[in-house]
Amino acid sequence: MIPKHQNLQDRVAVVTGGSGVLCSRMALELSRHGVKVVILNRTAEKGQKVVDEIRESGGTAISIVADVLNRISLETAREEIIKTFGRIDLLINGAGGNHPDAITDSEKHEDIEKEKSFFDLDENGFKSVFDSNFTGSFLASQVFGRALLKAESPAILNISSMSAYSPMTKVPAYSAAKASINNFTMWMAVHFAEAGLRVNAIAPGFFLTTQNRKLLLNEDGSHTARSEKIITGTPMKRFGKPEDLLGTMLWLADESYSSFVTGTTVPVDGGFMAYSGV
Repeated sequence: MIPKHQNLQDRVAVVTGGSGVLCSRMALELSRHGVKVVILNRTAEKGQKVVDEIRESGGTAISIVADVLNRISLETAREEIIKTFGRIDLLINGAGGNHPDAITDSEKHEDIEKEKSFFDLDENGFKSVFDSNFTGSFLASQVFGRALLKAESPAILNISSMSAYSPMTKVPAYSAAKASINNFTMWMAVHFAEAGLRVNAIAPGFFLTTQNRKLLLNEDGSHTARSEKIITGTPMKRFGKPEDLLGTMLWLADESYSSFVTGTTVPVDGGFMAYSGV
């Protein structure tokens, strides 16, 4: 178990998309270190489930229904957080994901006879995926950034992907959005450096989540052909587990460990990005 970071005690963290497989685990870990956690997502029931788990473990948390693509929704959430906790110290931009409307059926043009090719992608579906992954992070950073700048040691942590560096086949919108996250992380880091707000990102490798499970596992639990490609390209020969992200998250959140680290995206990928295939 990771030793507790006493420096994080009583800080307030906002986690967008906080009921997801990865972000819920990150929220639970922050709570273990004494952080007061705000779970922000569109579904009240899912958010409350994470809050209940945090409270059962002795932590402090609230759930607020909000849409990262709705500025008024985010501003309302910010006011509620300030009223409840009085401050915001950390923002984790975890909302995002993918959607079938922005995914091709084939990996290459030669398979154009497949049901949905690149030319069949719906522009609204493409925009929806790009917006949920990038624009939502932009808006949340704008809205909560105003409060963060009042904190003593504020930080923003964005969630990128291996697809930001080398775009995965079939998911052009998701890949483009995550590449934008990397660039935006660097831009914000420079913009806010003298104001004391550090901005970094984590780029997970391949983790099993609710959204990608059907792409990566067959009904009997065995690996799909796509999974086999991933495992072949991952030197550690496994998928990531949510707890694999926690040390990096804490390092970047706690300025006593990372006070001179800003504008970087840290791969947590089992060696995927380092492997050339030979």
